[in-house]
Amino acid sequence: METMMKKYLCLAYYDERKFEALSPDAVRALVEQCPPRDAELHATGRLLLVASLGASRESVALRPNEGRARVTDGPFAETKEMIGSFFVIEAADRDEAVAIASKHPAAQLGEHVGWGVEVRPIEYWFAATA
Repeated sequence: METMMKKYLCLAYYDERKFEALSPDAVRALVEQCPPRDAELHATGRLLLVASLGASRESVALRPNEGRARVTDGPFAETKEMIGSFFVIEAADRDEAVAIASKHPAAQLGEHVGWGVEVRPIEYWFAATA
């Protein structure tokens, strides 16, 4: 019997101020360690989508206001940690999702700049077609 695969959204966080305070050499030293870990994540065969996000200062938030969307500048949450990237994986269960997500660089590196990964089950998935 085939195991039903579930999808998980993985949010990779960082402390934007701490990261931006790094010297160019420190950024390069950290980022150069990422490709082997990215390759491990890709090699699982369970990665469906991965993307990096722009800086929060380039973001906007939409909130309902009197039946219309109101646009405000980012950052839109009062937090030190910002979402720097996200990826979607498939896994049989949460334990397997955690094992797969642990291969992402933000789960292994960058503790000093607040890197971390949150793994959340996706309850509804709709793939749009072009």
